[in-house]
Amino acid sequence: MALGLFRVCLVVVTAIINHPLLFPRENATVPENEEEIIRKMQAHQEKLQLEQLRLEEEVARLAAEREALERVAEEGQQQNETRTAWDLWSTICVILFLVIEVWRQDYQDGPSPECPGGDEDELPGLEGAPLRGLTLPNKATLEHFYERCIRGATADAARTREFVEGFVDDLLEALRSLCNRDTDMEVEDFIGVDSMYENWQVDKPLLCDLFVPFMPPEPYHFRPELCCSRRSVPLDRQGYGQIKVVRADEDALGCVCGKTTLGEDMLCLLHGRDNPARPGSELETLLCAGDSPYLDTLQVMKWFQTALTRAWHRIAHKYEFDLAFGQLDSPGSLKIKFRSGKFMPFNLIPVIQCDDSDLYFVSHLPREPSGETPASSTDWLLSFAVYERHFLRMTSKALPEGACHLSCLQIASFLLSKQGRLTGPSGLGNYHLKTALLHLLLSRRPADWKAGQLDARLHELLRFLEKSLLEKKLHHFFIGNRKVPDGMGLPEAVRRAEPLNLFRPFVLQRSLYQKTVDSFYEMLKNAPVLISEYSLHIPSDHASLPHKAAVL
Repeated sequence: MALGLFRVCLVVVTAIINHPLLFPRENATVPENEEEIIRKMQAHQEKLQLEQLRLEEEVARLAAEREALERVAEEGQQQNETRTAWDLWSTICVILFLVIEVWRQDYQDGPSPECPGGDEDELPGLEGAPLRGLTLPNKATLEHFYERCIRGATADAARTREFVEGFVDDLLEALRSLCNRDTDMEVEDFIGVDSMYENWQVDKPLLCDLFVPFMPPEPYHFRPELCCSRRSVPLDRQGYGQIKVVRADEDALGCVCGKTTLGEDMLCLLHGRDNPARPGSELETLLCAGDSPYLDTLQVMKWFQTALTRAWHRIAHKYEFDLAFGQLDSPGSLKIKFRSGKFMPFNLIPVIQCDDSDLYFVSHLPREPSGETPASSTDWLLSFAVYERHFLRMTSKALPEGACHLSCLQIASFLLSKQGRLTGPSGLGNYHLKTALLHLLLSRRPADWKAGQLDARLHELLRFLEKSLLEKKLHHFFIGNRKVPDGMGLPEAVRRAEPLNLFRPFVLQRSLYQKTVDSFYEMLKNAPVLISEYSLHIPSDHASLPHKAAVL
């Protein structure tokens, strides 16, 4: 009972203490604190919302960057795959090219000397090609044109050669009589080269080209150096060489005569080693460039021109004509001027023989387009004119009687000459025409050059030139051509050299190339009319004298 009473009292007391009216001041601050808390919570909530927005923007930016990186990586992978595929195809193409080139070299290895002609299939695409719509006159017109205009105009070529050769013999003999054998150059007999001695000259007036080899006095001799025999030589230097002037005492294996190469235990029967060397003529100062031991082309030209002048003055009283230099820049370009006003030009070209071969070093090549100039005056041009004459003579023996190969060359040279007078000279010359013919002679069967196939072979020659011009590639016939018969006796360094592109100047000079191509197609366009007109009427073609001629 007491316990129950205590419990009731405890409940009543607790209720009284916790009644809100009993302590009003202490509970008055509760609502104010709640509002402040609510405000703080709202401010914190706003901060959280701002932070959430910032984080969302950051996440979006990171996602965009990740997508961009993935896209770049995917593109790079695609490029790598493409590059790998391209490298694979390039490698395959290079391998195929090398295989084809090796096969071509093996397949086109030199033909036998007995049969210089090859297979007709080696010249694909040339037979019956269009030549931009060119239609040559028929066979009868071509034959009539050749007989009346070309053969008739060159009928006196033999008499011209005979007259010039007789005069040059006398001139060189006078030159030798003025020279001191101990101190001056030794001039040898001349050699006839080029069109007049290959029987395809068509230009008027008829022009003889004569090589005049010369040798140094004892104790000197010439040591030729071919650029094409070197392992690394620039492409534009392959057709050149240098000539070193050497004294006998500087060459342990040589002799003062320079004709042979002696071994250690051999002795020249003409000149012993104990013989004292006779004093020279200071050849290095006279004909070499500065302090260089190499022969200078300009010095040789100056010496040769002076020697010819002295020789002519020695024999001028014997002749009833004058002798003049035709071109001031060519020392051996001479012209016989008769009192009637007619003249007869010819070229005397100083040359140096390369060892015991028919290869000669020349200071200049007259009348041909000079695509590239020598790097220095000690660079001498290589001339294969004697080899070319021998090849044509050897090939003619295997061709049918009355073969048309020289007729094709004469007609092409005639058309080129007439076109040059209309539009001026271009980068195409007679030497290019002859080179193209030599290539065709080596590739065609002898039976293809019968007289009745003049029109077909002429068309093929022009098509070969067109193809070479479009490709800017016409290889020299001898340098690097292993198809040349071994019987020609070419130096091994020339046979094994890299092929020389005669049209290389067209790659470097665009204006010259464009002019040459335009002139060539203009020549093809005018060819039918020109041939037809000259077949009916042959005009008198007398060339006039040059404006400047230095009289000796």
